[in-house]
Amino acid sequence: MAKQLFILRGVPDEEVEGLCALLTEQQIDFYETPAGSWGISMPSIWVKDETQFDLAKQLLDEYQIDYQARAQSEYQALKQQGKQRSAVDLFKDHPLRYVSYLLFIAVLVYISVSPFLKLG
Repeated sequence: MAKQLFILRGVPDEEVEGLCALLTEQQIDFYETPAGSWGISMPSIWVKDETQFDLAKQLLDEYQIDYQARAQSEYQALKQQGKQRSAVDLFKDHPLRYVSYLLFIAVLVYISVSPFLKLG
């Protein structure tokens, strides 16, 4: 029976591809379940053979430690070069998106609070 190895929600594509390549290289039989059309289902990587699960879990742990170290070194390199993007940079790229988010939040707060203001 298959065992769930790794939940993929919020995981970068680069990390998923690297993990799948590692599992394939080690000849671990696995499959990937998608999030579905509406993103409701749980995207995951499953190991088909339970006897391979412990090895797959060990490989996953080692891969994540390595991936984290690489990501941190890339972040530090960008930070030292002054190329690390800040929240202000993201706002400058898509100001209309962030203004619309803020307006949406303001409307939600107003709708949530207005019944209580009318009571007073």
